[in-house]
Amino acid sequence: MKLTEQQWQQRLTEEQYRVTRLKGTEYPFTGQLLHHTADGTYHCICCGAVLFSSDTKFDAGCGWPSFYQALEGRVKYHTDTSHGMQRTEIVCSNCDAHLGHVFEDGPAPTGQRYCVNSVSLRFQHATKT
Repeated sequence: MKLTEQQWQQRLTEEQYRVTRLKGTEYPFTGQLLHHTADGTYHCICCGAVLFSSDTKFDAGCGWPSFYQALEGRVKYHTDTSHGMQRTEIVCSNCDAHLGHVFEDGPAPTGQRYCVNSVSLRFQHATKT
């Protein structure tokens, strides 16, 4: 999904734009989805692509929603050397929205912690059958 910067600014709130398009970070412990525990899926706020399942969400105590696994093929990885650190940035594979970072200190079975900005996600409840 390719939009101009002006189109993204019209489509997103100021905070969503700052985080997803300018690679910002929301303040820790402020995100609406931090303590969210309902069953469902987490989608990219920019394009709607499904990125994470609630089955992989856990409380890492870091101040941002955390997942131990992304849905296969839904996230791309980039080396991020900003702020004097070397981290792995995660972005939506469909629209390149900045989501957060992934770290190697998560729980089993993957050992990974996808640390994601709430503002970059939209939650969709699981459908009841």
